[in-house]
Amino acid sequence: MSTTTDVNETKGRILRLLGEIAPEAEVTTLRPDVSFRDQFDLDSMDFLNFVVALHTEFHVEIPEADYPKYMTLNGCLAQLSAPRS
Repeated sequence: MSTTTDVNETKGRILRLLGEIAPEAEVTTLRPDVSFRDQFDLDSMDFLNFVVALHTEFHVEIPEADYPKYMTLNGCLAQLSAPRS
């Protein structure tokens, strides 16, 4: 993700997935540095479903040890923009 357009597209995709997992979540008020679980009262299963949705949407492997890195919007953006091996 090197351009603003790429970042905005990725952000939109993440927010869409989050809205599908937690339809009651008000994603327009999302604070990008605060845990999704804290902001939207997601339980463990909701978060797992979100990680699986990220895997499917972005075609990335997400090891369980990396789940904490995906708990915020900023974290998701950082992980999804990191070079992949």
